[in-house]
Amino acid sequence: MDEFNKNGLMSVSGGEEAGKSHRDHLLRVLGQYLARHPGEGHTIERIRSLVTGHPDCFERTCMPGHITGSAWIVSPDRSKYLMTRHRIFDRWLQLGGHSDGCTRPHLVALREAEEESGLKGFGLYREPEGVVPLDVDIHAIAPRDDVPAHEHHDLRYLLVASAEQPLKISDESHDLRWFERNDLMEMIHEESVLRMLRKGDAALRHGGGDFVYDLS
Repeated sequence: MDEFNKNGLMSVSGGEEAGKSHRDHLLRVLGQYLARHPGEGHTIERIRSLVTGHPDCFERTCMPGHITGSAWIVSPDRSKYLMTRHRIFDRWLQLGGHSDGCTRPHLVALREAEEESGLKGFGLYREPEGVVPLDVDIHAIAPRDDVPAHEHHDLRYLLVASAEQPLKISDESHDLRWFERNDLMEMIHEESVLRMLRKGDAALRHGGGDFVYDLS
């Protein structure tokens, strides 16, 4: 059966059958995403291959890659974007991190957003058919210490949070800051990040979804 860890996040338990049901759910979500973005079939197929071939895909020990969750965070008036200067990569990036057993990547994104910013009261963007990632990405992680080179199969979600709250920089960051769009465009040159910016702006302009705050 399903259990919850100390952060209130769902973990795989109850044996192989429970693990398969969680992976099947993720495969359905990936199918919904692909229906919205048919040009990204190659990336989706690679993530599907990881999920179907590795029952432990939600654990950071899964090699050669594992599922991660990220948050693209905007202010309520849509004028600002929250970015962190990652301590290891030393680049301005979206907030996010490892699943560590959580089988719902959108909950990973919410957990990491709270832990890495100190903010509360996040809203999660939900499409009419359910919670669908804003973007997906596969990126290579270089070897470090005793961790070999591997890949992060990252599902990114659109979140909203008040920019009036005080920020709290975590141990994983050098800095944490809200940026207006023009400043962000001048600073960021990575296609992976710019793609989230474009998709997030498009969803907020034309999407039929809304932000939900109660995920219990």
